[in-house]
Amino acid sequence: MKRLSIYVLMLALFTIMLTACSSDEDKTEDTGTKEKAVTIQGSNGEVTLDKPAKKVVVLEWTYAENLLALGIQPAGMADIDLYGDYVNIEPQLDDSVVDVGGRQEPNLEAIAALEPDLIIGVNFRHDAMLADLELIAPTVIFNPYPEDESIDLYEEMETTFNEMAKAVGKEDQAKEVLADLEKVYEEKAAEVEAANLKTKDTILTLAYTGAQAPEIRVFTPNSMASIIIEKIGLKNVHQPDQFEVFGSSTLNVEGLTKYENANYMFTVPDEDNIYKNQLKGNAVWENLTFVKEDRTYDLGAATWLYGGPLSAKTLVNQITDVLVNK
Repeated sequence: MKRLSIYVLMLALFTIMLTACSSDEDKTEDTGTKEKAVTIQGSNGEVTLDKPAKKVVVLEWTYAENLLALGIQPAGMADIDLYGDYVNIEPQLDDSVVDVGGRQEPNLEAIAALEPDLIIGVNFRHDAMLADLELIAPTVIFNPYPEDESIDLYEEMETTFNEMAKAVGKEDQAKEVLADLEKVYEEKAAEVEAANLKTKDTILTLAYTGAQAPEIRVFTPNSMASIIIEKIGLKNVHQPDQFEVFGSSTLNVEGLTKYENANYMFTVPDEDNIYKNQLKGNAVWENLTFVKEDRTYDLGAATWLYGGPLSAKTLVNQITDVLVNK
């Protein structure tokens, strides 16, 4: 009888221990699930994933670039062929990345075939098709041009980059990328200082042929490109008459006269070079002080004035190379 009592007691203790271990395992599993779940804030609100995304389809170039900066190749991407003509960064896209159509009208069937964990789009292109995208996979939409005047476009770039890093479980890598970029700014600021420029006053422009005459897009202080040049010790002297949500004002050649004492940095497409075509021999252009003093700085046709941290690094390298070596 005593042996039976001991056996029953041992069985009861074993059952209690087994239950406790099972409970601990459940808690561990629950905790693991909670740690893996991520919530991303986009212009379409909060988007929650059960775990960080592995297969991501991006419908805008900047978001492909952001993934590359984090060491991730997108599963699919829109407008792959054109991307390489504008975005000049390392690393580049793998051949494995699937083209899912145009940025304006992506191919929903091609996206669905990839079975992505996450789709990332941009508000001004993809808000209208959000419901269709969400039928395929969780979708986050970002707005690179906020109407809130207190948010500059560089700040928006960093915020979106960090949200994307959260979505793919690469937050530590994102911190390293941004910290590395700040070091590059410091190095390039020292180069600019050592160049002994006649002036640090600068305007940064992108030009093209307009409907009636050459049009010159001059970047405003809230633009990403302007903030980059300020970070290396240059001063953007363009002050727009109104808030420009897209970060640039469009001027004609006469509008440049107020900035003729500044340095003139520009990018222009090879196939539409207004300086060699329409403005060659133009009296207003030829008499601008920065033209007469040879303080025009061609950044090259393959200069992307938008994008994420990798494009920012490329841009600052291009700017300092031109300023220092001319």
